[in-house]
Amino acid sequence: MEQEKGEIASYLENASIFLLGLLLLIFPVFMLTFTTDAFTLPKQILLGVVAFLVLLLFGVKSIIRGQVIVRRTPFDIPIFIFAAIVLLSSLFAVNKADSLTSFVTLFFVVLSYFAIVNSTKEKNAVFLLITSLLTGASIAGVLETLTFLKIFVLPFPFTKAQTFNSFGSLADQTIYFFMLIPFILYLILPMFQKRKRGLEQEAVNYEDSLKGKNNTLPFALLGIVVAVGLLLTSYLLFKTPAQNGGLLALPYETGFQTGFAAISQDTGRVFQGFLLGSGYGTYITDFTRFKQPSYNQNQNLWNLTFFRSSSFLLELLATTGILGFLSFIYILSRIFKNRTVLWGMSFAILAAIFLPFSFSSIALFFILLALLSALRGASSKAHSEGFFDVEIQLVTLKKGLIAFDPTPGKARNSILPVILVAILAVLTGLIGYFGGRYVISDFHFQASLVAASQNKGLETYQRQGKAIGIFPYRDAYYRIFSQTNLALANSLASTQPAGTTPSAQIQQTISTLIQQSINAGRTAVTYSPQTMLNWQNLASIYRSLIGFGQNADQFAILANQQAITLDSNNPQEYINLGGIYYQLGQWDNAIRQFQIAAALKPDLANAYYNLGHALQEKGSLNEAMTQYQTVQGLVAQDKTNLDKINKEIEDLGKIIESGGTAGGPNPATAGPLTVSTPEAQLPPQNPPVKIPPPTEEATKSSR
Repeated sequence: MEQEKGEIASYLENASIFLLGLLLLIFPVFMLTFTTDAFTLPKQILLGVVAFLVLLLFGVKSIIRGQVIVRRTPFDIPIFIFAAIVLLSSLFAVNKADSLTSFVTLFFVVLSYFAIVNSTKEKNAVFLLITSLLTGASIAGVLETLTFLKIFVLPFPFTKAQTFNSFGSLADQTIYFFMLIPFILYLILPMFQKRKRGLEQEAVNYEDSLKGKNNTLPFALLGIVVAVGLLLTSYLLFKTPAQNGGLLALPYETGFQTGFAAISQDTGRVFQGFLLGSGYGTYITDFTRFKQPSYNQNQNLWNLTFFRSSSFLLELLATTGILGFLSFIYILSRIFKNRTVLWGMSFAILAAIFLPFSFSSIALFFILLALLSALRGASSKAHSEGFFDVEIQLVTLKKGLIAFDPTPGKARNSILPVILVAILAVLTGLIGYFGGRYVISDFHFQASLVAASQNKGLETYQRQGKAIGIFPYRDAYYRIFSQTNLALANSLASTQPAGTTPSAQIQQTISTLIQQSINAGRTAVTYSPQTMLNWQNLASIYRSLIGFGQNADQFAILANQQAITLDSNNPQEYINLGGIYYQLGQWDNAIRQFQIAAALKPDLANAYYNLGHALQEKGSLNEAMTQYQTVQGLVAQDKTNLDKINKEIEDLGKIIESGGTAGGPNPATAGPLTVSTPEAQLPPQNPPVKIPPPTEEATKSSR
């Protein structure tokens, strides 16, 4: 009986190693074409599924053996503390749905660490996983080499570009390869016989890790492929223009500034912000709220919104507060105490401190830490370095509920493995349920985007509605769905013959689509009230309904003001608000907003262009001429815009000479230099249709 149990447990161990090896092998190159993100989401799905399966197998194995034996490492408690603080930051975040979703993916990474450490207790198993990791990276390196040579082996259209890679980002792939380099060197050092004995003992112990050149040769060959991939990816990263996928990173000055501002200037939640930040995964809100006006002087970045900070450490400071920052420093400090682990993790640590991390980078950081921990745990010095197995037992309450060593003289209690499996099963079921709905929802939404590209309006509408129904917690879905409804309503209204009254059914359909558009926009700001893009979207919806919906003008102004509150140093938001006032004929208010935009970015030609039009409409023709002349100087190198503004200066000069009054050109004819107008405009309705205002709760939460 005991022999049969041992065989079953051995099968489960082998199954766990196989799953983990498969994970590390295909992780770098795993892609799906039927998700909205072909690169990151599939990797998150893969990691989460494998991590839970391996931990469930660990639980079943514990039941069979009647005991729970776990591998202790010096990093267990620091990682647990880090994960707990990240969870707290998500629970206390204003954009709670976004932050909790981001936490789940980090939770997968943490689970993978414990899955690897507790499944690979033999050196052969460790080296199998290491080989899988490096082979997977090498496959990505080969794919990069072929793509660089314009040999496109994948059949999908989006892969037919020299900048294509399996991470979806040249920067992410560069960081992935970069982090592996010292780990590979750690493995192949035994090949070099002429080295100091101290370095040999410090970096690699022959007895405990690799024995002889033959074992290290495969790692050396794989390392060469990874190094070539790193060189080619780095070359493309720095050579390719940023707009085509090249290097695009937030300046460290802005990263530092937004990080420290997020923990010290978060009005209404100063204490929470200091300790726990804005919420893990919500850096976009910190960036828009706390960037300085000087950021607008960067000609290449001023109109871009960053979802990641300058480095992972600075992003943790902003999104998880001082506690999250210190908890990660705690992990690093434990790594520094083990020279062997430090050697293999050296570039990963540098990357975390100085470079922005994607999901793949975070996953690799903890995977490397797990593999190095497993490697040290299989060595003869394991116990002295803090790597050892312990059996967890339930004991009497006088001694505590849980102990890490069996109580002498007492029989083992097999109830703990059952409790462990039950907890894992509940956790797997809970996350699997919501995670499954998230993924299925994403499939439908991607199908809607494909339908939209084929001008299939009805299918787009139905697919997006279904996606939201399956997983109704993603603000981006509501934001896009609101624009889909608005576009369908505008399309239906524009097809009606001029001078005719639409049928009651068509009027009802248009009204329903408008209501759904507004409701979707309002729901987006309810779920993520601190995301400027949601308020910007809601403002554009109301602006399109001016003349159609009751109080749409006031609602548009209110929503745009909230967008400005969340992105107060973005000149484009003031141009948008000024455009609403311009549309309403409130020239003084429009002038004021355009002046703010010009002050925030003195070289923004469109701010002066809009200001000139508002002044011209007001009747201040000479002042308008001054603004147009400023535009003329700013667009001197742009022939199209220069010809346009020269024509308007000429026309305005004739009006001034003739003693005429206001009357600027029709905004509809504006080209690259444009007067701010709504993207869509529903025809006026008399009487206006009653429409709901922005949600008061979301308005308060955004402040």
